[in-house]
Amino acid sequence: MPSEKTTSTVSASSASGTPASNSAGAPKREQFASRLGFILISAGCAIGLGNVWRFPYITGEYGGAAFVIIYLLFLVILGLPVMVMEFSVGRASQKSSALAVDVLQPSRRWHWFTWWGFIGCIVLMMFYTVVCGWMLDYIFKMATGAFNGADSAAVTGVFAEMLANPGEMIFWTLVVVALGYIIVAMGLQKGVERITKVMMVCLLLVMVLLAIRSVTLPGAGEGLAFYLLPDFSRLFAGDTLGAQMTTFADAVYAAMGQAFFTLSLGISAMEIFGSYIGKDRSLNGEAARICGLDTFVAFVAGLIIFPACAAFSVSPDQGPSLVFVTLPSVFNQMPLGQLWGALFFVFMSFAALSTIIAVFENLAGWSMDKWGHSRKYCIRRVAILIAVLSMPCVLGYNLWAGVSIPGIGDIQSLEDFVVSNNLLPIGSLIYVLFCVKKSGWGWDNFIAEANAGKGLRFPVKARGWVTYGIPALIIIILIMGYIPKFAVWLGLA
Repeated sequence: MPSEKTTSTVSASSASGTPASNSAGAPKREQFASRLGFILISAGCAIGLGNVWRFPYITGEYGGAAFVIIYLLFLVILGLPVMVMEFSVGRASQKSSALAVDVLQPSRRWHWFTWWGFIGCIVLMMFYTVVCGWMLDYIFKMATGAFNGADSAAVTGVFAEMLANPGEMIFWTLVVVALGYIIVAMGLQKGVERITKVMMVCLLLVMVLLAIRSVTLPGAGEGLAFYLLPDFSRLFAGDTLGAQMTTFADAVYAAMGQAFFTLSLGISAMEIFGSYIGKDRSLNGEAARICGLDTFVAFVAGLIIFPACAAFSVSPDQGPSLVFVTLPSVFNQMPLGQLWGALFFVFMSFAALSTIIAVFENLAGWSMDKWGHSRKYCIRRVAILIAVLSMPCVLGYNLWAGVSIPGIGDIQSLEDFVVSNNLLPIGSLIYVLFCVKKSGWGWDNFIAEANAGKGLRFPVKARGWVTYGIPALIIIILIMGYIPKFAVWLGLA
């Protein structure tokens, strides 16, 4: 994709990242240096562990290629429209979520929503920094031969030992926080955009290299067939009609949730990037490109994992342990497995760090808009807050391992539940309502903003679907996420 300058004026940011001032003395909003920067950074926010960790294992659990088709359908009819709405709110207001709804709806009826994005991003970082730290730790372990000759049981032991060591966990979590702080403190263009561009290009190159190695392994064909050739009978596994329909419903819900959650929608993580771009390109076209890149990364992650699992007779339906336990065992059996394993976790770390940087930028931008302080002042306090709030998740695997919520699980599971099952879907529902209701911003204003500029236009005829269909799907996601919890709380499971 060409690196084009936006039509908006690019601000001359100072070394500290504080926006320059315009002639009236008001701070001038920072802008991306290029369209490519906007696309890669927005995609970097979407691309994360949901793509390279969750997508492969749920695809393995729900039958491979047939599941992927359902996932792509929901990505187009659910995820893409909500992303366009977040971008539209950001670009029209030229503010982060701290001020955006007040700018677009001066009656302040929606003012209560201004804190939603900040809270959502903070809770997300409370556990995301920890898991990203695991990835960095695994690069070191793989490169130094910690898994050499280890079978699955031994790898499980190494993983459990890492979780049980609070010092090790704290160290790598703070490394992640420090990286986020340093990059975002450098400014939007000099730090976030420049570093993310390099990291995303490296991520894509490493992915392609790993995929080529995986698909050329002897015996990889069975894994490729599982992943690329749809077998819809896998969606109806079970001995009875009831069991088959339950399996199908679970697969559809998983596809719907993955398409929704993979794009980081609902906590204003995308909204701020809309505020950094001009009006030369339609937002539907830009969102489609970002969704395409996000899907490409998830797809190639499957090309890495499924052929490798087939080549070494490993079941791909291992769930969350697939990456941290199963795959290190697979790499051990490969020629130069130590090298390929280290590269795999470099790729995983880059995917996670791209989200860390994007969310740090979101929190910094929100704080600058809300309180008017400099970038460095805001990001320093955000980094301290995240470092402190990440500690319960760290300690939840060792010193506080006995803490558990019935029906939910440990501390990390609780934090994930708050974000994934509540803040993301409810926040997305609010964005949809804000963009279609007259008491909010309104459909006409949304369409005008979304379709400003050249490129793929948001279909005006989709108004009925956006107004009624998308909210219905989001409510289904909310209800389905609570059903197993209620079953436990009511003693039915």
